[in-house]
Amino acid sequence: MDPALGDLARGDVLVDDGKIVDVAARIDAPDAQVIDATDRIVMPGFVDNHRHSWQTAFRGAGSDWTFPEWAQAMHRTAKPHYTPEDVYIGTLLGRLEALHCGVTTMLDWYHVARTHAHEDAAVAALTDAPGRSVFCLGAGWGSGADVDDDVRRVRAHLTGGGRIDMALGLRGPAATGIDTVAREVKLADELGLRISLHIEAPGVIAELREHGLLRDTLTGVHANGIGEEELRMLADAGGSLSISPDVELKMGFGAPMTGLALAAGLRPTLSIDDVPSAGGDMFSTMRTAFAAQRGLDGALRSRDLLNFATSDAAASLGLQARTGTLTPGKDADLILLRTDDLTVFPVTDPAGTVVSAGHPGLVDTVLAAGRIVKRDGALLGVDLAALRTRLLESRDRIAAAAGIPLDGTWHPQPAA
Repeated sequence: MDPALGDLARGDVLVDDGKIVDVAARIDAPDAQVIDATDRIVMPGFVDNHRHSWQTAFRGAGSDWTFPEWAQAMHRTAKPHYTPEDVYIGTLLGRLEALHCGVTTMLDWYHVARTHAHEDAAVAALTDAPGRSVFCLGAGWGSGADVDDDVRRVRAHLTGGGRIDMALGLRGPAATGIDTVAREVKLADELGLRISLHIEAPGVIAELREHGLLRDTLTGVHANGIGEEELRMLADAGGSLSISPDVELKMGFGAPMTGLALAAGLRPTLSIDDVPSAGGDMFSTMRTAFAAQRGLDGALRSRDLLNFATSDAAASLGLQARTGTLTPGKDADLILLRTDDLTVFPVTDPAGTVVSAGHPGLVDTVLAAGRIVKRDGALLGVDLAALRTRLLESRDRIAAAAGIPLDGTWHPQPAA
């Protein structure tokens, strides 16, 4: 995925001390531990810049939900009964799922917004999971509370530059008013935090620009139905756009903004959003985005989708110097995908195969900053049986407390 290096039909990647040292057709390193990548595609790990992993326990429950039904179910019905343990185990299993599917870098968009203990539990889960994570703190979500002290408290522990970093989940002008937004953007600037903002209506980007609040550190999420003029404002500011195509199409947001973003000068990025409503892997996300846009104009190519899910997403997190391509000097975040699996064999075009037919079952090996965290199709050093038991206990306890049926009949009625 590094255009300067190109693609190698047969190649070696040399890793030392967590970094990529060299990429070439053949490398002489007689003392190296060798990972045999015969019949494997070797590529950068995926980067997901928007996932609400605290909801993992209710996987699949919202496959038929609209957005108002999801908000009623997760925020108004389930969330009030979440304990810190529930946040921890949901976040941990969600991060491990992403890693299992080849996502080596993930932004976890936290908006449980209950207590400091809940926040700390989410951070602890991301710390306990391998891979690079960005804890995006949506402090005060659903309220107009002053969150400055809360943001500073978490930032004091996540100072940046390490395996776990921090971002600010901005509530936006509709929720808090533009004066509060201005204060929070200033705080993010002061603390060196990137910003993620759900854009759910036209006019938000224009209002931010009017008040001098657009930044190259801002990633807008969704933005369905936003006009090209506003998208150009975001592009001109150096910002980025995260698209969650499965959720957007299924929940009624509208068509994904992939083509319009490109026309406005934005490099789209891709994200999962939430697993109650969608699958947790980047393969299906790429495929949905690809099919939806190709059905409109036929312009995209499969290589574009790979860029959206690796190098472009890394840039949206300010991590383009560390990950997103197999480039000497970057962290060794890479995945090995099986090409001998009957669902993809024989592979003629690797990029086309990954986008059109890829799935998590192909992810054979995962390295995160040079650490082998998955080998021969299995995560290493993880007691999944014990974690599954804890997640089921969490789900069942929340469901009992909230009166949620677990027989497929949970159809929340949105508040009037």
